[in-house]
Amino acid sequence: MDEGILTIVLVLILAGLILGLIRFIKGPSAADRAVALDNMSISITSVFVLLAFLFERYIYIDVALIYAVLGFIGIIVVARYLERAL
Repeated sequence: MDEGILTIVLVLILAGLILGLIRFIKGPSAADRAVALDNMSISITSVFVLLAFLFERYIYIDVALIYAVLGFIGIIVVARYLERAL
């Protein structure tokens, strides 16, 4: 894949990550912050995958998979806490 396209996609994902961070800081409710945290987790996972393709270091894909699973479990825990089920 062309490195220019990967760089553009990486910049767009980082812009989304920054917007998610702003939403996480300014979120009026805890649910908004949880959604922003999930958005940032997905963005970071996709950055790891893109970096793996960009630098041809496929160990980053393993890191992305582990990070995605931990992020998913973390969001489930936060959602259960917000429902007062924990």
